[in-house]
Amino acid sequence: MTFKLLNTLGAAAVAAVASSAAALAGPIDDRIAAGEPLRIGFSNIPIWGYPDENGDAKGFVNEIAIGILKKMGHDNVEATVTDWGGLIPGLQANRYDLITGGLYILNSRCENISFSEPIAQSGDAFIVPAGNPKGIQTYQDILAAEAVLAAGSGYNTVEAAKKEGLTDAMIMQVPGPTEMLAAVKAGRADAAGMTYFEAAHLANSDAAVDVTDPSALPEWTLNWVGVGFRDTDGDFLAEFNKALAEYVGSEEMMQAVAQYGYTKSTLPGGKTTEWTCSNR
Repeated sequence: MTFKLLNTLGAAAVAAVASSAAALAGPIDDRIAAGEPLRIGFSNIPIWGYPDENGDAKGFVNEIAIGILKKMGHDNVEATVTDWGGLIPGLQANRYDLITGGLYILNSRCENISFSEPIAQSGDAFIVPAGNPKGIQTYQDILAAEAVLAAGSGYNTVEAAKKEGLTDAMIMQVPGPTEMLAAVKAGRADAAGMTYFEAAHLANSDAAVDVTDPSALPEWTLNWVGVGFRDTDGDFLAEFNKALAEYVGSEEMMQAVAQYGYTKSTLPGGKTTEWTCSNR
């Protein structure tokens, strides 16, 4: 497989690249016909999607997406690491052809991009200072304690916190998990909301924080993960979904993602993107 990982560029460089690439931008099928690589955008999120020490795109969402593309016969792929908040805008601006990194299929996102069928399900959790001094397990606990929640900009936890009654003043939005961990450790936030995969990874890596019980949160915070596409790439997405149906849950896939803690309980079950867009 031909694979190249591109580093995130500065603002000026990104603008220059976007301008020079404009002639190549368009439906995925046009890029394939022109011999151009398929461009994956993802954010550096532990377990979900990240570059390893060799610069290769890792994480179970990248493994699954690249595995599906390979099954489709597409092995000319390059990937770019960007801020979480830049994934959907980058896709819409034709800087990427698909985006990974653990995007939950949410109604608010379905209004802007198209999603593959689900490839995983995941609950959320909080990281809190070791010992959980304020006894935080839920958003209502944060609200009652008038505490501060750190959340990644563009994360579903921002929507969830507001739905549970937290005000903007109680939500500290930061770029990603590194900044969320730093905010909790420095005492600038009392908890940080993220996927359970991220929270468990951070708690296992740093004794200064603990992870809360994801089952303490409401059922509606359970979410399903998909791969994001432009609305104009519907034909390619349909083919992607056909390959996905055969690949997700297969022995080959389960072996590829076992290293990330993805188990049978992580499989998406019977939920569809249509249902998830309507109910999340």
